[in-house]
Amino acid sequence: MLGNILITGGASGLGRAVAVAVAKEGGSPLVVDVNPPENGFDHVIADLTDRAQTERAVAELADHAGGLDGVVTAAGIDACGRLEDVPADAWERVVQVNLIGTATVVRAALPYLTASRGRVVTCASTLGLRALSDATAYCASKFGVVGFTRALAAELAGRVGVTLLVPGGMRTPFFDGRTEQYKPGPDTLLNPPEDVAATVLFALSQPPGCEVRELVVCPSTEASWP
Repeated sequence: MLGNILITGGASGLGRAVAVAVAKEGGSPLVVDVNPPENGFDHVIADLTDRAQTERAVAELADHAGGLDGVVTAAGIDACGRLEDVPADAWERVVQVNLIGTATVVRAALPYLTASRGRVVTCASTLGLRALSDATAYCASKFGVVGFTRALAAELAGRVGVTLLVPGGMRTPFFDGRTEQYKPGPDTLLNPPEDVAATVLFALSQPPGCEVRELVVCPSTEASWP
């Protein structure tokens, strides 16, 4: 039984797919997002760059649900362009949402997860393992998520399960609003987010004492892997 699963970015993209999958499996998705989910799932609106706001959102959802059994940090943003061309505020916001926001959510959820011997699934990227030009903010944030999660797994071993998810490109609104040069080409193979969400549920559903430490899930022709 999945229980109560808190999902950041649960109103769209991978986060939405995870929330839907959790509900289909009988769990209770609890969404933290800057937008309300269309599915009517329990949610709190919060900006992950605001630590106090984020902490309140986690506590409110967890207390109302009676605890947490898992956390999935699927929220993520990007700011494409060369370092000198991306405004500093936009660059730093990517790191704040993707990396600092991940740490803030996990920290706030730890008392609940420790009590339930629950699980954390963080969302990095294949660009957290391999760097590309014009992606310094995104790579910095996702390389950070990789390091954070590996250290967290060592720190929480035997108390809270920790899985690092490394997804490749997906068919989500993540690429909307970009200039053409930063959008996937018409022949680019992208995974449905529902397929990636299925791997998240696999990690969340392992029996006590068995953990999936890392999962790389990408299209078979993903150019950024390996």
